[in-house]
Amino acid sequence: MTATSPPGETETAVPDRVVASHTALLAELAAADLEVDGSTRRRSEYSYDASNYRIPPLAVVFPRDADDVAATARLCHRHCVPIIARGGGTSMAGNAIGRGIVIDLSRHMRRVGALDAQRRVVTAEAGVILTELAAQVQARTDGRLTFAPDPSSASRATLGGAIGNDACGNHSVRHGRTSDHVESLDLVTADGLRLTATRTGLAATDPADAHAALRAHELSSAMRDLAARNLAILRTDLETIPRQVSGYHLAHLLPENGFDVARALVGSEGGCAIVVSATVRLVPAPTSQLLLCVGYRSIADAARDVPAILPFAPSAIEGIDGKIVTTMAARRGPDTVAGLPAGDAWLFIDLDEHSAAAQSEPDVRSVIARLRTELGEQGRMVDATVVDDLATRKSLWRVREDGAGLSARLAPDAGITAAGNGPLHESWPGWEDAAVAPERLADYLVDFEALLDEFGLTGVMYGHFGAGCMHVRITFDLRSADGRAIMREFCTAAARLVVAHGGSLSGEHGDGRARSELLPIMYSPEMLRAFDEFKRIWDRDGLLNPTAIVAPAPITADLALADVPNRPWAGSGSDSLDGFIHAVQGCIGVGRCRSSTGGVMCPSYRATRDEKDSTRGRARVLQDMVRTAPDLESGWRSADVAEALDLCLSCKACSSDCPTGVDMASYKSEFLHHHYRGRVRPASHYSLGWMPMWLPMATATAPVINRALRAEPLRRLAARLGGIDRRRAMPAFATRRQVRSHLDALPAPHTGARSDTILVVDTFTRAFRPHVATATARLLGATGEQLGCRADVCCGLTWISTGQLTRARKTLARTAELLDDGTDRPIVVPEPSCAAALHKDLPELVDSPAARRVAARVLSVAAFVPRLLDAGYEPPALPESVTLQTHCHEYATFGAGTGTSALTRLGVEVHSADGCCGVAGNFGFESGHYEVSRAVAEQALAPALRTHPDRPVVTDGFSCAMSVDHLDATDPLVNATGIHLAELLAPAPDTHGGTR
Repeated sequence: MTATSPPGETETAVPDRVVASHTALLAELAAADLEVDGSTRRRSEYSYDASNYRIPPLAVVFPRDADDVAATARLCHRHCVPIIARGGGTSMAGNAIGRGIVIDLSRHMRRVGALDAQRRVVTAEAGVILTELAAQVQARTDGRLTFAPDPSSASRATLGGAIGNDACGNHSVRHGRTSDHVESLDLVTADGLRLTATRTGLAATDPADAHAALRAHELSSAMRDLAARNLAILRTDLETIPRQVSGYHLAHLLPENGFDVARALVGSEGGCAIVVSATVRLVPAPTSQLLLCVGYRSIADAARDVPAILPFAPSAIEGIDGKIVTTMAARRGPDTVAGLPAGDAWLFIDLDEHSAAAQSEPDVRSVIARLRTELGEQGRMVDATVVDDLATRKSLWRVREDGAGLSARLAPDAGITAAGNGPLHESWPGWEDAAVAPERLADYLVDFEALLDEFGLTGVMYGHFGAGCMHVRITFDLRSADGRAIMREFCTAAARLVVAHGGSLSGEHGDGRARSELLPIMYSPEMLRAFDEFKRIWDRDGLLNPTAIVAPAPITADLALADVPNRPWAGSGSDSLDGFIHAVQGCIGVGRCRSSTGGVMCPSYRATRDEKDSTRGRARVLQDMVRTAPDLESGWRSADVAEALDLCLSCKACSSDCPTGVDMASYKSEFLHHHYRGRVRPASHYSLGWMPMWLPMATATAPVINRALRAEPLRRLAARLGGIDRRRAMPAFATRRQVRSHLDALPAPHTGARSDTILVVDTFTRAFRPHVATATARLLGATGEQLGCRADVCCGLTWISTGQLTRARKTLARTAELLDDGTDRPIVVPEPSCAAALHKDLPELVDSPAARRVAARVLSVAAFVPRLLDAGYEPPALPESVTLQTHCHEYATFGAGTGTSALTRLGVEVHSADGCCGVAGNFGFESGHYEVSRAVAEQALAPALRTHPDRPVVTDGFSCAMSVDHLDATDPLVNATGIHLAELLAPAPDTHGGTR
């Protein structure tokens, strides 16, 4: 296709003449005791959502309750400043960004109110996270009821956001859209009045508020008149397919629908009124759910079987293509997709007791047997697997739920090609949400794939097949003018295609900035006029989320990647921003880092609930830095980025948990490296960052230092000089005698074939836990293999975490040279953070064949244990159960279940404290981080220690052991000491220094 110049690449900016009014507004918001932040850092964080767009707001307000929202609206109305209501900021259509004041309802307005189990309704504030709402409902009804809508972003999307977009989710084939579950909405109007919309009308929230009552009457009259004048088109053009989300839901205003104002407002994208709370319906929670995974040769073959599946009354029919599965396996390991049957595309079909009842079968397995037979007769199924194991089921559903993120940056072998994208394997939203009737989905997909081919694009597909809603991320080149022109032409053609198939431009995500401009292709001029009138009835001045649905901006305006260079990151520590630009664009805003459960990221956000402390918030500030810095030096000197990164624990969990693989720890190191070049660093960068240099001296004088640090005045002085929080006790240094007694017992380094495995005694183990080194040696030698040992190398971790990359690179280059012995013998490192640094950071910082060879050989102890067990090793008597604190770096680099799987094979019941310990290397010791560090420990580790004080606590990480020691010393309910996995599994030493 040939590109043409698109209209207006940028939306009209706010005129300079109103800047003074904006300044006055911010002052009035602050004077009204509203939490408002207009800093450049905060504006960067809220310039983006999960869409392709970037629009800096004037400021962000964090209301504490509905009265704060009303007060904000009144002041913005007085100054004619737009308002954008925002929940989790996960919109893929650009619904949660805009010029003006962004109201973040997710920070404080998360309360769940009255629940009536008999009526099956609950009232909750708009900012509550969907998974938290469902969890509270289930807890308060003994697991009998739940809130049904479960979009893939449910762990961070809010109730208000689901209402704004009319979200659906994986189980929408049974439970429909959010609009099907809304009983009433508590609203704030554009001018700050409080109204309540119900299934039969509209009234003042407070009946005594005469002004609000009058407005409710005026609005009701105007809406009734609108419906009466448009009866025909409201009856024939709306609600024609299950997922017709585009436009306003005006059919609910019809007389036969009871003048349902509440449902008419669902899906209005915050453009008519601000939802502050809602009363929603609940449904019975499933009790006997099983997952049937069916493999197909193509995504169209999978779609063609949907009509045969629907009569079996499944609760979900979800589909994914092979590109997503390939990426999941590459990013998180092949075990994450091990339960999938053969195929290149898959359907995930959930069936339960309702399915059995619908088919008059005695149980769910009988339904599945009949369904498999039916699909086999259709002739398109390649293979099928029944998944009844809860862990496997959860793991496979995560592949589907992370589809948006996984498809954004795909594995190199996932089959992505597109002009302009080069080797970057990127795909983007924009046309990701169309829907057709389920029986027409296969034909639509065949035509859609032909359209992609016509434009030379590739689509990565996943979605709600049972409801006919298809999510597609496409290899658009958003950086160049020609690429943006092709995007416009393609989306226009795609809109015509889906309309030709009787479908909707949006089936779940809303129209927003991505599709509103295309609505004239789907709707008649008469319907568009009705939409416009509905918007003006509620918001006559057009202040609420302007440009969504009505009066849209061009779909190519305000694209975040417009003219951003497209260059891969060449490596850390370079003198150019070029590579760093592409690296930090990895965050696409899906917001998994804002979830409160599951995985490990982002521990600081879970502690503070502040966007600036999420991986996404930090990435957005970095993205603004690389796109707006006038020159290289000023970019690296950014105070906004330094502030955003301050509470990053460098835990690396995001590199694994983030669907797009954002590695904020590496970005932080890179930024600190440049930020402090030629400048005095914080004291902790010298005291903790240079630890490998001064630890030998500390070991030599350990008795004196240990006694000194136990004296309060000296401890406080040392803490102040070292930039360490005085509330953190420094660990005791091993004495020279202790180090010698343990290390002298280890085998000498072997460079030939005489040894089978190399043990590297890292700096932390040598200086603080030398007994762990000998325990590891006994464990590694337990099967009779020869062991070599090196205690003269360093992973450079403390220099990496403090951004002293020049020194880190020199250290790692020497380590690679010493360990590269021409063999492929495993290198086992007791400290998991050091093992992770050698496995991952070494080849990233040192570009040499030796570095890559060494990195490929490195394992943590937990990662090596399965080899010992395969060789027949049987450890001594083990406890029945343990509490396991997996080190974050091991979690991210060697796999979340590394320690768990090793212990489980040995018959030990593992209770994993899933989450960061809070110390995280230097972070927990540094001044200014203590409160957050303790709050992070409270997310998993501290409760686990209090709940089960009798269990041994496995803490391979030195930081984790320090956190346990600190909790033991400061919390009267904790009585625990960490033990390394090697100490737990190693045979006891015999009297001759061997093993027995």
